[in-house]
Amino acid sequence: QVQLVESGGGLVQPGGSLRLSCAASRSVFAYTMGWYRQAPGKQRELVASMATGGNTNYADFVKGRFTISRDNAKNTVDLQMRSLRPEDTAVYYCYAATVGRNYWGQGTQVTVSS
Repeated sequence: QVQLVESGGGLVQPGGSLRLSCAASRSVFAYTMGWYRQAPGKQRELVASMATGGNTNYADFVKGRFTISRDNAKNTVDLQMRSLRPEDTAVYYCYAATVGRNYWGQGTQVTVSS
């Protein structure tokens, strides 16, 4: 089992920045880690992921604005979000995945509003 705990969400004005962090309860070196989000009334969607080798994958709607990073020594994955838009408002979920196993955090709310 892997427990994931997110932090860093909150309220920010359009154009602002936030940094989300996710801490895993044990080593996740062998896992792909990343972030999904879910807005009210919408399906959960991939935001960004980083594989064990460092390859990254970003949703088109965040390219150039969000940056994912991970620290395998600390068992953490972060999401730096810039130029935030109202449509980025959602609950953001950290995940860790390997063959046959997926783990999710509880989610952290990000609200972009003036």
